[in-house]
Amino acid sequence: MGWAARTGITAGIVVVLAGGYLTADAYDVVPGILTTAPAVAPAAPFPTPPGAVGAASPAQTLPVLDESAPVPDAAEISASLDALVKDPRTGSRAGGVVLDRITGEVLAQSSAGTPMVPASTQKIFTAAAALASPGPEVTLTTKVVELGSGTIALVGGGDMMLAAGEGDPLAVNGRAGLADLAAQVAGELQLTGATTVRLVVDDRYFSGPTVSPAVFAGNVTAGYVAPVTALGVDVARLSDAEYAKRSPDPSLAAAEIFAQRLADVGVTVTGAPERGEAPADAKVLGSVESATLEEVVGYFLQHSDNTITEVVGRLVAIDAGLPATFDGATQAVRASMERLGVDMQGAVLADCSGLGDGSAVTADQLAATLMLLTDPAQPGLRAGAVGLPIAGLSGTLDDRFLASPGRGLVRAKTGSLPGVTSLAGTVVTAQERQLVFVLLADALPEGGSYGARLLMDGFVGSLAD
Repeated sequence: MGWAARTGITAGIVVVLAGGYLTADAYDVVPGILTTAPAVAPAAPFPTPPGAVGAASPAQTLPVLDESAPVPDAAEISASLDALVKDPRTGSRAGGVVLDRITGEVLAQSSAGTPMVPASTQKIFTAAAALASPGPEVTLTTKVVELGSGTIALVGGGDMMLAAGEGDPLAVNGRAGLADLAAQVAGELQLTGATTVRLVVDDRYFSGPTVSPAVFAGNVTAGYVAPVTALGVDVARLSDAEYAKRSPDPSLAAAEIFAQRLADVGVTVTGAPERGEAPADAKVLGSVESATLEEVVGYFLQHSDNTITEVVGRLVAIDAGLPATFDGATQAVRASMERLGVDMQGAVLADCSGLGDGSAVTADQLAATLMLLTDPAQPGLRAGAVGLPIAGLSGTLDDRFLASPGRGLVRAKTGSLPGVTSLAGTVVTAQERQLVFVLLADALPEGGSYGARLLMDGFVGSLAD
């Protein structure tokens, strides 16, 4: 067969094959550009995002108290308060005040300007001062820095509620975890191949005595307060009990636990942790953050935690440029209250928690602070109002007002010391009028705390009714 003939046959075969392929392509049997399928609709144009606009007003989820709600009868409240003050169960010295939250009108008062021992209602001042400055969104940083020569430093930033293991993002006590911090540090050390370090702890953020001289030593032994340092695990508790024994040196105890967490991730700590100093510009190997200050304030109000209240007082002092000591803290809290407009003349703050001997404040001063905390014009202070225990439901009021009209309608800070009981907070009446109240009694008959507490709860319950 000649060349031309062979070429023609080959070309024919190619045409046939090509025609077959094109047919298969058209029916989407083989890949290609041809198709018998219906044309695909063009894609919708890419949406153009709107420019920045103001957000819509937030939806109202709770009813707003009606300012036109009737004010309770002042004469009736005054008679009830007088009866409470004169009752032998409140002892030889008691007093209080009831205010209308909206107008500030005094509905009843008795010895409201007489300084008395506030016990833990004094924590209301520390809450207000801290929320005013440094402010509700502040967090506390615990970090580890490199000192060189195989040494690292655990540096405290005021968080005594560290978790021994991993942190819990939903917790206040335990938000930041030492296991998380150890994992960060191990990751940084791996970059250099280091597996053995020496550990020091720098807790110089706070200074001065760790236990207030105003506090009875037995209260420390009993676990009502821990030594106040710049870092600690679970508020230095040595067991899970609310008032457990506390570590005598919370900072070193935290460092020892951190050494264990480092060992868990392959980093060996040589020797026992010791105190040392870390330069401010040292390389940071890891850090963890506490809950916000408004959450911490809510915690110490709910649990009446003396240690955390003293920690927060020191933060107020640091923010004010004063020494982070017991004296610096009380000076800073008092100055903050005066800046907020509360007349603190005659007030004595022996510490920030009310546990120490020597504090004396008036019902008027506590009531003025509660008026600030509940003022819609002071949103930064709101956590001090909503953080108060709720009658019959939460915190130190969870077992009180259980059969009272005030259950769920009273938010208040409790106070209790030998010979002293107090209650200060807010109550919403049956007519939906919010009142502010303060009740103090600091000369109770021996063994009379329970009876005085029942009287106070009954009085406040009657306000709700």
